[in-house]
Amino acid sequence: MAPFRAAAVQMRSGRDVAANVAAAEALIREAAAAGARYVQTPEMTNLLERDKAALLAKIAGEDACGALARFRALAAELCIHLHIGSLAVKLDDGAIANRAFLIGPDGGIVARYDKIHMFDVDLANGESWRESATYRPGDEAVVVDLPEARLGLAICYDVRFAHLFRTLAKAGAEVLAIPAAFTKQTGEAHWHVLMRARAIETGSWVVAAAQGGHHEDGRDTYGHSLIVDPWGKIVAEAGSEPGIIVAEIDPGAVAAARARIPALANDRPFTAPAAAAAPERVAS
Repeated sequence: MAPFRAAAVQMRSGRDVAANVAAAEALIREAAAAGARYVQTPEMTNLLERDKAALLAKIAGEDACGALARFRALAAELCIHLHIGSLAVKLDDGAIANRAFLIGPDGGIVARYDKIHMFDVDLANGESWRESATYRPGDEAVVVDLPEARLGLAICYDVRFAHLFRTLAKAGAEVLAIPAAFTKQTGEAHWHVLMRARAIETGSWVVAAAQGGHHEDGRDTYGHSLIVDPWGKIVAEAGSEPGIIVAEIDPGAVAAARARIPALANDRPFTAPAAAAAPERVAS
């Protein structure tokens, strides 16, 4: 398939949905003007809000989501594949999904993906996150065809679960999409390593649009949106400010990388050992 231009949009979403959508739109237009036919925005494009009650008050179901409607119209106007890294979407039973949307050049929704892995962790600096208390996790991996390449969908914390990306690659994904809102602390330690590792071990392109900077809800995100080639080379990187990065994606590089290191083809089933029992501790 022929090479194509892809863009990652870096944002600093706040608590005002309309302002976030307007900021995203300006950057999406900039990316399209730079020749990108696939444009990806970060996780939680429409709203970064830690308070669940406030979040619920500002979002809607998919059919009533003004942000989604605007992005669908924008994709059709610009004639691009627009990948909204994720939106907070209210479900019928009042739960919330962290949901990605791939929108086609006709404005139609080509694919949806609900984030599978929830970021439930206590960090060394005192930050505590319990995504599972707010969002309902998804349970389905998603691969979808672009005109130029096959795209595997993921979101942020998913990047730490290598088996998901191996599954996507074995299903034919040549480009792995990993929009994110990585915390500054974990991003400084692991962001580049994880993104390059997912590219290298699957021989895939990685496009990762990120949130970056200090947000209105008090969190700090790492930024450094990346586009990584199938050999693990970073070909485009942002800093910490909002903006775009653009790179040429050559699907042919995927076959070349997988031929040089045929790790997917060489994969073999094996029997896993039983989990070890916790050792008894003798009181001293």
